Amino acid sequence: MNKKAGPFFYLFLAVFVFLVMFPFLWMLASSIKPIGELFGAHAFNPFTSNPTLSNYESVFTNYPFGKYLWNSFVVASITTIYTVFVASFAAYAIARLKFKGKTIILGLVLSVSMFPQIATISPIYIFLKNLGLTNSYLGLIIPYTTFTLPLSIWILVTFFRKIPSDLEEAAKMDGATLMQTFWRVIFPLAVPGIFTTAILVFIAAWNEFLFALTINTDDAYKTVPVGIAMFEGQFTIPWGEITAATVIVTVPLVIMVLLFQRRIVSGLTSGAVKE
Repeated sequence: MNKKAGPFFYLFLAVFVFLVMFPFLWMLASSIKPIGELFGAHAFNPFTSNPTLSNYESVFTNYPFGKYLWNSFVVASITTIYTVFVASFAAYAIARLKFKGKTIILGLVLSVSMFPQIATISPIYIFLKNLGLTNSYLGLIIPYTTFTLPLSIWILVTFFRKIPSDLEEAAKMDGATLMQTFWRVIFPLAVPGIFTTAILVFIAAWNEFLFALTINTDDAYKTVPVGIAMFEGQFTIPWGEITAATVIVTVPLVIMVLLFQRRIVSGLTSGAVKE
């Protein structure tokens, strides 16, 4: 474990990082190119001698892109808060309380997350249509829960199981109720896991496409992925505006992950080693 990395390791690491970042770097280069350089012989040139921000300006002037961003932020934020709140109680009950069928419940939770979206989109759409929830924020928050809640429960169960049960016993000896023990003892200790789960749920809800495309067809309620897919040019596909919009959507997520990468890593690795 004390062996130092050689030059080949750093070379491999540099190549790996470049390959991973290449699609985003290509989108970034294309977003600042003039329209004439996005086609023909100039299309394969990653650099441009005439960089421009006109594509970024067109995204907000030709389309209601600001509304798309707001819709995605509202839906993803509410989904994250609601999902993590419910999953924390469910995961704590599965990890700590003794009752029959815990293994079956975890299996059912996992099986729900394995259903492909295309197999569930029809009944979900009919259900929301009958309730009048299409073209609304709630119409997306409900189906988003179907794939974010199982993931959250599975992640949080691991964190709650890692917390020593002696702390709960001590809280009970001091007269704390089950809810007081959860909120004042267990919940603060599980913050790294909850924080990691919240980020993963937010990213999943932010990037979701199929439900948003099917349920919300009104421009006033479209999310960013659907809005970008619906960009239309007069004669050709507006690749410049699409790449600019993609960069605008991706940068906040990249910044968020970079700012909280230590919490994410500590949350994902917590509980991996049993003490």
